[in-house]
Amino acid sequence: MFCGIDWAEGHHDVALVDQDGRLVAKRRIPETIEGFSELVEMLTAAGDNAEAPIPVAIETPRGLLVAALRATGRRVYAINPMAVSRYRDRHSVSRKKSDHMDAMVLANILRTDAHAHRALPEDSALARALAVLARAHQDATWRRTRISNELRSLLREYFPAFLQIFRGQTSGVSSREARAVLRIAPTPASAARLSRAQIAAALRQAGRRRRVDDLAVTIQQGLRQPHLQQPSLVEQAMGEQALALLASLDAECESVNRLSEAVTQAFQQHPDYAVITSFPGLGDMLGARVLAEIGDDRDRFANARAIKAYAGSAPITRASGKSISITHRHVKNNRLAAAGFSWAFMALTNHPPARGHYQHRRDSGDGHPAALRHLFNRMLGQLYHCLQTSQTYDPAKAFPSQSPEAA
Repeated sequence: MFCGIDWAEGHHDVALVDQDGRLVAKRRIPETIEGFSELVEMLTAAGDNAEAPIPVAIETPRGLLVAALRATGRRVYAINPMAVSRYRDRHSVSRKKSDHMDAMVLANILRTDAHAHRALPEDSALARALAVLARAHQDATWRRTRISNELRSLLREYFPAFLQIFRGQTSGVSSREARAVLRIAPTPASAARLSRAQIAAALRQAGRRRRVDDLAVTIQQGLRQPHLQQPSLVEQAMGEQALALLASLDAECESVNRLSEAVTQAFQQHPDYAVITSFPGLGDMLGARVLAEIGDDRDRFANARAIKAYAGSAPITRASGKSISITHRHVKNNRLAAAGFSWAFMALTNHPPARGHYQHRRDSGDGHPAALRHLFNRMLGQLYHCLQTSQTYDPAKAFPSQSPEAA
């Protein structure tokens, strides 16, 4: 027996088919305890048992229904909706569609091509919780960057002197000092009236402890420099807009800090923490993001090539006739690819063997992104090997041509 579930927000359509593709049972259930009990009874009546549970195909890898199904120990296949659309055309040329038909299509996908699809990995509860936290932290970081860029673009239109003052800050307008000063002086006119004591008080409230008075003097002098200005009413309106963006930026900065602590705490409890953080460039945050995307199910990837393809670091070959092209992958786990780009950049900055490998790729004709991707591809394969064998990173084995012993 094979089960297909067409997921929806308010209800789910369930279809059971046998090995010949005949419909055995169908039902529409709500996403409640009663609805899940109906599903379990339906599967039990079809021959489901603990030794041979009926596999389930569904179009989403998350949600309460998926969590409940995974808790029963059965294999759950998350089928891409685009793939389901292609399978649907095999059974109907008129392009008709219904929830019941989609549930049958999902069940038939398992009946005919289960070997071509992958069940959801059997990650531990800690790894799945870490995935939630790491992705939330990454989303909050991206939102903070977007709002910061919007605020910077707005300040360029009416308050460029403010950007000039905080240009040397690592986080720019997202820094605590910049946000504290902008909060009390959102326009050039109000900024010019600030006293040194007001600026120093704002900096201390933001958490500044060293050289506060010197920085207050520098900021006051910068704010009082003559510069071009918008009309008074327009400037006041832009100041109100800046305060609105600042409120959103403050919220996102607070979210990033809170989630960062939660991610670090969860990651340090994981058994793979020592192995992952032994690699150059992988600290608590980047290491947590990598673990969140690859999981801790050792059977999830058949080999290192599989995990490299999943991350998009391995090239893809397209051949047709006499035409052959080798390019980077566009279909990949974008979160893992983004973490890998940062990982490779931090590794080449702080680890001489990684820097030597990167430079060798640049000398061979690769551009900066291609060389970084190649370095990430190599180190990801090394990480896969270390996780499989429970070894920590060894630079002499990872880059033998760069080690003094090999030289």
